[in-house]
Amino acid sequence: MNRRPGPHAPAHYEIRVEGHLDEHWSTWFGGLTLIREDDGTTVLRGGVTDQAELHGLLAKVRDLGATLISVVTTDAPDQAGHPPF
Repeated sequence: MNRRPGPHAPAHYEIRVEGHLDEHWSTWFGGLTLIREDDGTTVLRGGVTDQAELHGLLAKVRDLGATLISVVTTDAPDQAGHPPF
């Protein structure tokens, strides 16, 4: 089950889009980590401060013309950037 962060803690999200995005798009997406998966999708992963920022990121996906597959909240990543499992 996903937990809501405290009032000042960023929520961590994974936004999955169809296709592989080049690493240079990370800057445009506010420094989110881009992970190109073997299934031909890209996962944008990182902290998002509030709903306005999340909607801004989703607008960028739309403006890029990428197909949005999913948006999920995750627990904060560990020091290496991997989510705890």
